[in-house]
Formats: sequence, structure tokens, C-alpha cells
Amino acid sequence: MVSLDESVIARLKKGKHQFEVLVEPEGAFSLKRGEDVKMEDIIAVESVFTDAAQGDHAGESELTSAFETNDVMDIARQIILHGELQLTKEQRKQILEEKTRQVITIIAQNAINPQTRTPHPPARIEKAMEEAKIHIDPLKGVDEQVNIVMKAIRPIIPIRFEEVDIAVKIPGEYAAKSYGDIANFGTLVKNEWQNDGSWVAVVKMPAGLQNDFYGLVNHLTKGDAETKLL
Repeated sequence: MVSLDESVIARLKKGKHQFEVLVEPEGAFSLKRGEDVKMEDIIAVESVFTDAAQGDHAGESELTSAFETNDVMDIARQIILHGELQLTKEQRKQILEEKTRQVITIIAQNAINPQTRTPHPPARIEKAMEEAKIHIDPLKGVDEQVNIVMKAIRPIIPIRFEEVDIAVKIPGEYAAKSYGDIANFGTLVKNEWQNDGSWVAVVKMPAGLQNDFYGLVNHLTKGDAETKLL
């Protein structure tokens, strides 16, 4: 266990009740990010509170009703993973940077400029976010914030989520080796082997990934393939 002086509060509201545990911030942060952390290394007090600052302990019946167990370590893990964690300034900065990158990546991979039907580079999306003065919330989910960002940047750049179909013809000498990578890139809409050994396919994918797809096809075939945006 860690000392109380080093601990912060992790809290989770279930129904009408709020439950809190005192934990070491770095270890709890690592656990929340999905790392393998032992609870005994991060919990400061082996108890669950309704108000940790006041020292008010949660009753056993309350815990069992809310968590279907009264095992403190199990409950503490649930509170950390699914609840709010008091973060240090450095932790908040780290989460903010990570979530910002995730939001930009998702938009860049799935959205296009509907006027040109080409993807927006991540730098352009980031600049639009800055112009829109959009702020990522380190405690909100990425998917939720992608929708918020898309709504905010549409007045600044033409953008929308879209899927595209790309036809590709792979020469026979590359077809067998290329099949798996190309088939796994998106959804195969068409899949035909030709008499000359070549392979013809239509692949559906997020619009923002089309440049990556062209790069993959060129790499697999040394540039000796035909592609067409449908």
C-alpha cells in the first residue's frame, strides 16, 4: 500500500450512491490505461468510502448492491477503471495529447473533402480544430469527441465521413502474395480470379484510407497494378 500523503481520490457514482477509494495516482493512471497493475501496490486504504475526505465508509450492503461483491480490491479496480480519477497536471496533459492524436487520426482515416473526394491530411484537421477553438476533454470518450470535433470544423473545411469503393487489378505474378493484405485492408465487394492468373477486386474502405491503400498496392506489386476509384 501507499501512504495517504501520496494518494488521490478515484470515484464512481452507481445509482444514488457515490463510492470513493484512495489510490496512488501514477499506478491508478496506468491501470486506467489498460496496463497490468496490482491493486495492493496502488491502494492507500483498503476500504471503500462514500466520502473519503470525511472518512465516511460505504456499508457492506451498499457495496454488494452496487458491485455484486464486497471485495474491496475488486471494487477499487472497478472504480478506477469506470470512474473518475483525480489526475496530476502531467497526467492530464498526457491524456489530452493522446486523445487529441486519436481524434485526429480517426477523422483523417474516415473523412474526405467532398468537393475533391480526397482525404484531409492530419495537419489540416488539427489546424481546423485550432481555428474552431475546440478543446478535447481528457475524461470523455474518443468516439463522442470525434462527433463534436466534426461538427465544429465543418464550417471551416469541407469534410464528411464517407466510404469509397476502389477497384484493383493485380497481375498474376503478384496476385497470390498480395491477396491477404489487400483483402484485409477493407471489405471485399468483388473478388474474381481471371484466366490469366490475375486477380480483380473491389475493396470498400473508409475514404480517408485511400492513399494508404494505393501505397500498399504499389508496394505489393512494385507499381505494376491497376486501380480505379469507383
